[in-house]
Order: sequence, then structure tokens, then C-alpha cells
Amino acid sequence: MRLLMRRRTLFLQLFPLYSLITLTSLLVLSLYFVNTLQNIYYEQVTDNLEVCARVVGSQFEREGTLQDGVELEKLVRFLSKKCRARLTVVSTSGVVLADSEKDPAQMENHADRPEIEQALAGKIGISRRRSPTMGVGMVYVAAPVIEKGKIIGVVRASRSISTVDAVLSVAYRLIVFAFVATGIVAGIAGLVVTRRIGKSLSHLHEAASRMATGDLNSRVPIPDTAEFADLAEMLNGMAEQLGRVIRASSNASREQQAILTSMQEGVIAVTNDDRILILNPAAEQLLGTSVDKARGRIVSEVIRHPGLLKLLERCRSDRVPLVEEIALRDISTGTGQDRILQATGTALVDTEGKNIGALLVLNDVTQTRKLENMRREFVANVSHELKTPITSIKGFVETILDGALDDPAKAREFLEIVARQTDRLNSIIEDLLTLSAIEQKAESAELSKEPTPIENLLKQAAAALQVKAQAAGVNIEIECADGLSVSVNAPLMEQAIINLLDNAVKYSPSGSTVRLIAESVGDNVGIHVVDNGPGIEAEHIPRLFERFYRVDKARSRKMGGTGLGLAIVKHIVQAHHGRTGVQSAPGKGSTFSIFIPVRE
Repeated sequence: MRLLMRRRTLFLQLFPLYSLITLTSLLVLSLYFVNTLQNIYYEQVTDNLEVCARVVGSQFEREGTLQDGVELEKLVRFLSKKCRARLTVVSTSGVVLADSEKDPAQMENHADRPEIEQALAGKIGISRRRSPTMGVGMVYVAAPVIEKGKIIGVVRASRSISTVDAVLSVAYRLIVFAFVATGIVAGIAGLVVTRRIGKSLSHLHEAASRMATGDLNSRVPIPDTAEFADLAEMLNGMAEQLGRVIRASSNASREQQAILTSMQEGVIAVTNDDRILILNPAAEQLLGTSVDKARGRIVSEVIRHPGLLKLLERCRSDRVPLVEEIALRDISTGTGQDRILQATGTALVDTEGKNIGALLVLNDVTQTRKLENMRREFVANVSHELKTPITSIKGFVETILDGALDDPAKAREFLEIVARQTDRLNSIIEDLLTLSAIEQKAESAELSKEPTPIENLLKQAAAALQVKAQAAGVNIEIECADGLSVSVNAPLMEQAIINLLDNAVKYSPSGSTVRLIAESVGDNVGIHVVDNGPGIEAEHIPRLFERFYRVDKARSRKMGGTGLGLAIVKHIVQAHHGRTGVQSAPGKGSTFSIFIPVRE
């Protein structure tokens, strides 16, 4: 297991090192200074003692008192006070002749003393050692006494080392004080500097941390130090530039998401390893999944349709767009019907032209194909409905021309048939023109409306069919809530009620009653036509309001219908922003309803 070392702050790294270097430097300098001072001072003391020894020696040489013990003793003591040093006179044999502080008789022979040996050799003898006589450390300087070119003795000047050390100790204390003071000042200066550097770095660190968490509006204070100032300015510039890039990327992402969300077409993007990259809401609805569940998953786990999977596979290999129509089971509405999708697939490439996946755009053309089928059926139905009376008219006219004119009874019969077929042809054309006029008014919003009592519309429609109902032995009853009113185009709405009532009368058995009911249904006014006819099977109900659609074509033509009555009803109601409805079952009659909103 890897052990992580605890990180130390810059202050803890720099200040101890700085302090160690500073203290070491001060210690080395102090030791060097002390040693140098000590050497200089000892050299100065030695020089003074040498001068003193030479001066005393020259004095002896002038006065010639080197051999007079009493006088020599007095002179030595006198000169010792002048030189402020201990003076000792030694003969060439090493015998002490005089000493300023000790009795010569009690002193040892000094012939073996280093400084005496050097002086007897004609040199200035210097030595620093402990004095056996005084019992303390001494500095000795010995000079030869020369008379007529011959060494006749030695004068030695000495001074106690304690005296020298006393002088040096003062200097040592000053040096120690200077050392401590300098160390304190250097430490404070180092502390201030490292703290300042640490503070600048701390500001940089805090700003960088805020930027790392996404706060790109944060800025680093510009410090006084040039290097840190440059670094802070670079960091601020980087944050500003990064902010611009992220904002631009975010805006582009939001715009892309808004476009994908607003598209009616489904968009699917997959990577080369068959994982879903993009799935917009339209594609979610078509495929019955969600982007949260689908993103990152294998495409075959989300899309079960083999046609779509093959198209995606072909898109990755072909660089040209591919278009196919695919029938997809509609699972969004629960009807189980197929949706017709126009799938456009192409390879997904990056800015360098490298293939990174495939893109599929799904356009739901179910309604378009349905309208195309309806158009084809309409054309076929219109052709058939028009052809039937025209063929009949042409046949009977040819029969009349071939000789039926000679038989007035036959000619009249044939002409009556031609008249009926002509009336049928005229009804079809009028109904088609009515449908076209209603559609044009609805599209151009030219449909005029005004508040109309519903009861009046029901009574007028019943009156228009009263004769036909009596002839068929059908009774019409009106049930209308009091004060029921709605804003409609009265002639068109009356026509819609008449068409429904006409169908009810046609298909109701003699002796039955057709009920015409108006009531308030929520925010709508509901008008219901209830009959006791044969009823309608459920499979026909969804297409009842299509043009020329008949449940029983032979019976409808026999009863004189054009097949456009219910289509006219639907378009009138849609022009009023309403809806139609049917409830029926074989053998139980039918209820046709229209619902008109009270407020649009």
C-alpha cells in the first residue's frame, strides 16, 4: 500500500532552511571574527611586549646595570610599571637575575624556556603557556640584551592571559550580542518575506481552487512582486479566456439541445461501438424510451427494429445519405397500429473527416401517408360516385335514341330515371362544393358566428325533416335544456343537425322515435341524435365521417345518399373547433353527437 507523505506548507519548507542557513552563516562569521580578533589582539599584545622588552633591554645596555642585583631589581620594578607588564631578566645561563613580581632566588632556571632559547639564539622569542611560577597562563616575549655584539642576557616581558581574555571577553559579548541581534533581525525579515510569499501563493491557490470548482468570475489580487504579478495576471487571463470558451460551449450546447428538443423529427446518434450518443424527445416518444435510460447503452438494447439497425450499420460504411420508409409499431398511444417512419441515415464525421458513428433522423409520415391514401380513395370514390349516374344517364339516353321515343310510356320512364340520376349527380356536386366552401372558410377564419339559442336550431332542423319523417312513420322528439345558447354559424350548424337527423330518419324503422337532445357537457354544448336503427359494427365507427364511406353501400345508394353527409357534419363541427362522436352497437341503435365549445 502506497503511503502518502504529508505535504508541508511553503513557510515550513523555506523558513527553517532560511533560518538554518542564516544562523550557520552568522556562526561561521562570528567564529571567524572572534578568531581574527583574538589573533589581532594577541599580535598587538605581543608587539607591545616586544617593544617593552626591547626598550628595557636597550635601557640596560645604556646603563650597564645587568650585573648589579639591587639596582637591577629596582629598575625592573620601575620599568614594569611603565610597561604595565611583568619583566624578567635572565642571564645567558638561564639564571633569573631579576623579576618584577617574584623573588629571583625562588625561581627556576629559565634556560629551557622556549622564548629564552629563541632570545639566546639572537631572535625575539615568543611563547604562550602556563607559568609554573605564577600558576596562570601568560604571554611571553623575550629579547636579547646585546653588548658590543655579544648577547649578555635576556629581557622577558609577559602579561597574564586572563588580562587579555578580560579585554577579549568584552569583545566576545559584543559579538554575541551582534550575533543574536542579527539573527533576530534576519529571522524577522525571513519570517516577513516567507509569510509574504506564502500569502501571495495562498491567494493564487485560493483563486485557482475557486476556478477549479467552476467559479471563473473569481480573480486573483495582483501582488507587488513582479513574478507573482505576472503569474496572477496569467491566471486571471486564463480564467477569463476559459470562461469565454465555456460560455460559448454552453451556449452552443443549449442551442443544440433547444434545436433537438424542438424538432418534430426523431434524432438518434450512435458511436462506432454501437452506443447511443444522442436521443432527442421526439425519438424518445417514437421508440418508447428516455434519454436517461438510453444514453451510453448498446443501440440494439434500445432499438428492436431490425430495419433501423441495418440502416445504422449501412450508414457507417456508406458516406452517402440513405433514405428508407420503415413501419414501426406505435407503442406511445397503445393502439397497436404501425407508424410509417421516413428514416434518413448518414455517417457521423468529426471536423477532421473521421468517421465516428452514424446519425439517424426519423420523420413520422404516418399522417402524410394516411392523407395520401385518403386522397386516392377520395378520387376513386368520387370517380365511382360520378361514374354511376353518368353511366346510367348515358345508357338510358342511348336507349331512348335507339327507338324508345316511339314508345311514349317507355320514353317517359327512361327520362324519369335520367332525371333522378341527374338529381343524384347534382346532389353529389353540391355536397362537394359545400365541403370545399366549409374548408375554405375554416382555413381563412371567415366563418361568421353569433350567439344562437340551441332550441331554435333543433326546432328548425326538425321542421325541415318533418315531412320525410312522417312519410317514414318516424316521430321526432326534441329535448333541450332551458336557456342553452352557443356562438355558431346558424345556417351551417342547422345543416349539420339536419344531416344527422336525416340519417337517423332513413335508418329508423317505422313507428320508432328519433330523439334530438341538447345539453351542457362541461365547457361544451352537446347535441345528440338518438335513433333505434340497426346499429353499426365497431370496425366501421372510426371511418364513418370519411367522404363517401358507407357501411352498407348498396342500401345507402338505394336510399339516395351521396356518402358526404357525415363528412359535411365533421367539417362544420371542426370549423367551430368542436368534435364529433358516435356510440352504436348492432341491434341497439346509434347516437351521433356533436360538441361545440362554449368559449373558444
